[in-house]
This record gives sequence, C-alpha cells and structure tokens, in this order.
Amino acid sequence: MLKGLIGKKIGMTQIFDEAGVALPVTLIEAGPCYVTQVRLPQQEGYAAVQLGFSEVAPKRLTGGELGHLKSNELPPLRFLREFRIKNTEYKVGDKVTVDIFGIGERVDVIGTSKGKGFAGAVKRFHFRGQSKTHGTSDRVRAPGSSSSTTTPGRVYRGSRRAGHMGNERVTAQGLKVVLVDAERNLIGVHGAVPGPKGGLVMIQDARKQ
Repeated sequence: MLKGLIGKKIGMTQIFDEAGVALPVTLIEAGPCYVTQVRLPQQEGYAAVQLGFSEVAPKRLTGGELGHLKSNELPPLRFLREFRIKNTEYKVGDKVTVDIFGIGERVDVIGTSKGKGFAGAVKRFHFRGQSKTHGTSDRVRAPGSSSSTTTPGRVYRGSRRAGHMGNERVTAQGLKVVLVDAERNLIGVHGAVPGPKGGLVMIQDARKQ
C-alpha cells in the first residue's frame, strides 16, 4: 500500500499525551492528493506512483503539465512528486488522504531547509575558529588552512568553506505521528520539520523502523 503524501507545513504547536507531558508537534496540511501517473516495472523498470497536490488556476501551469493532467481528467495541480512503492494497486485518478497514516506510526518528512544566504565557515559548519592571541586578532572566525603545499597542490572539491547556507533538501527521519484529522486534512508529527511555514513537504513511511 502506498504510504506517501504531499503537504504544506502549517506551523508548530503542542499537545498533551495521556501522562500530561507536553509534546512539540508540527502540523502539516497533507492532501488530498491525486494519483496522476503509475509507473510499472515492465515499462519503466521500477514501481512508483506520481501524486499531485494543491489545485490552482490553469494559467499557473505549463502546456505540458496541463496536457498531462487533462488526459487523465484530473484538475490542475501545482505540485507533482513521485513515490516508490512495492506493488501497484493504485490507478490514475485515485484520491489519497491522510487516513492512510495512523497514530503511532513512524514517518520520514522531506522538505527544503530555510535559506540563510552567504555564511562563513564558523556559522555554516560550526568551525571552532582560531586563537584570539599571538597576533591573530583578525583570524578568530577564519576557517584556517585550505590544503597542503606541493601535495596535493590544490583544494579538494567539497571542502567545507564559506558559501550559501541552507536551501537544501533535508529529511527528518523517524517522526512519530501523534495526530490525524481526516476532516481538515491535517497530520501532526512529534518534532520539527525542515522548511518555513507554508513550505512544501513530502511524508512517507519511515525507512528505519
């Protein structure tokens, strides 16, 4: 069975469990999503389902997107994402809602982290910084040496240096589902979820159970 949804992060709140302990909870407006395409192993080489989320005005989509949806008699959907599945019991046009998840299940939530612009190595990668003494007053937040001299004679690709911080795909793993409200298409997970309020997220079964 497909255990995946596209949603929008609403924000954080707290709820109390049976023992009276306050739990930090992230609320996500998940679905309803429509199955817009089914990929089969005998055709594409793998099994997957493409879901669509968030109805919009047709002028917001390209001609190719509109044609893809209209050919299956689906409404204009702003976001299309693909989820791998083990079996293909779904067919195009099916609606998927939050009731596929139950309270107590573990899920992975994928989102895009907040962009924080250009940042130095101390803020971006939590470098320790250099000594404040022995004449290094201007090197406190500097990253230090970039590489050796003759060997390798260059800086390795991927070295941790100053640059664009955030705005990356992040997965919060193993979050516990503590709230499912099918009437309002809401799902609540225990803990924080990457991205700002209103950011697009994908919810799927936890890979590490």
